[in-house]
Amino acid sequence: MVVWVHMTSTIEKTLVIIKPDGVKRGLMGRILQRFEDAGLKIVGMKMRWVDAGHAQKHYTEDLAIRRGEHVRKQMVEFITSGPVVAFVIQGVNAIENVRKMIGATEPKAASPGTIRGDFSHMSFSHADAEGKGIENLVHASSDATDAEHEVWLWFNVDEISDYKTVHETHTF
Repeated sequence: MVVWVHMTSTIEKTLVIIKPDGVKRGLMGRILQRFEDAGLKIVGMKMRWVDAGHAQKHYTEDLAIRRGEHVRKQMVEFITSGPVVAFVIQGVNAIENVRKMIGATEPKAASPGTIRGDFSHMSFSHADAEGKGIENLVHASSDATDAEHEVWLWFNVDEISDYKTVHETHTF
């Protein structure tokens, strides 16, 4: 069993997934660049097609309890509809900072300057009318508990790289 260890109380790891709509639109590089430009470090990354079993482990039964089994089913169908890019980001307060950078879950409510606000405009009502999951480009862990579960669901310990960025190697 891998033990979740923080290097300091403020350095965190979190999972981000560029969903099938972001991959199909060719936004992978632009989305990754946003995190790197902010000084966050990508310590693991892979592209893959997600099967239904893995998607159901990602979208846990807790989602069904909170938002309904039909929402969970739609999200599983959506994330399995095309390839995704999953990556682990590490940095100071990474979970909170990444969530701010991606914007509100409903793209039409996301502020300009966020990933969802700049690259999408979908709404819950449109997704509901179409009978599908919301196309909102990215997923990011919502809190430390979800981050711990999701990082190790998507990555093995040997797929996480420990390296120093130029910012970490230079002292001022």
